[in-house]
Amino acid sequence: MIDAPGFRHIRRSLPIALLRARETVMGPIRDMLASSGVNEQKWRVLRVLQEKGPQELSQVAAEAVLLLSSLTRMVGPMVDEGLISRMTPPEDRRKTVVAITPAGLALVNAHAGQSAAILGRIETEFGHDRLEQLLDLLEDLQRLDLRGAPTDTSAKPKR
Repeated sequence: MIDAPGFRHIRRSLPIALLRARETVMGPIRDMLASSGVNEQKWRVLRVLQEKGPQELSQVAAEAVLLLSSLTRMVGPMVDEGLISRMTPPEDRRKTVVAITPAGLALVNAHAGQSAAILGRIETEFGHDRLEQLLDLLEDLQRLDLRGAPTDTSAKPKR
């Protein structure tokens, strides 16, 4: 083993811990979606449109945590599959607005029970209050601006 100063042990590495947690949560969701032929990225797009209504592509990309270029590549196939529709607003021909179709909504609704059961299991095994606290902490973490932040390790973390 090579000691690397400044690194946490892998078991306590935040990026790796977040990836492990993501896989724990996404495994059952991927299993749920396997029967419908919809991948997790398409599912996120459908869920955003189901919850928020018609949206401009950049808004959907931000809400679904997708690169705009990835979403742009997904739109055509999703339109062809009848899951979403797209339109160009006459007042701004540079924009594309997408909306969930009845077929897309039916797909989301078909998985609603199973999705709720997955969340229910997480709440039961992890605890409702702990889950809410985790979601609050993750929202706090998302608000950090670390790209341009100084790397002074002597600063004390805020509590």
